[in-house]
Amino acid sequence: MMRIGSVIKLKPEAVLAYKQLHAHAWKQVLAKITECNIHNYSIYIYGDTLFSYYEYIGADYAGDMAKMGEDEVTRAWWSICKPLQSPVDEIETGEWWHTIEEVFHLD
Repeated sequence: MMRIGSVIKLKPEAVLAYKQLHAHAWKQVLAKITECNIHNYSIYIYGDTLFSYYEYIGADYAGDMAKMGEDEVTRAWWSICKPLQSPVDEIETGEWWHTIEEVFHLD
């Protein structure tokens, strides 16, 4: 299992819209997330920063992420979410959400 944390900025004027959108997340998107072996997924907000955490339980992370990216409903969801966000300065090539380093974990 892989634990993945990532960050992105949320445009200040988009906080309410982002919260409302996720309060009514699309069932097809949630099903695709689960189908792509992502479990225990959470998004937190602190000021204008979003932090996500999830556990990947599959055997082909790149393949599962590609499968998710090919899903039309998921892409439609992202097209609504993405304009509300802006990447952090530390973003690396190919990222939108920036993956951050885990420094401690206790089971």
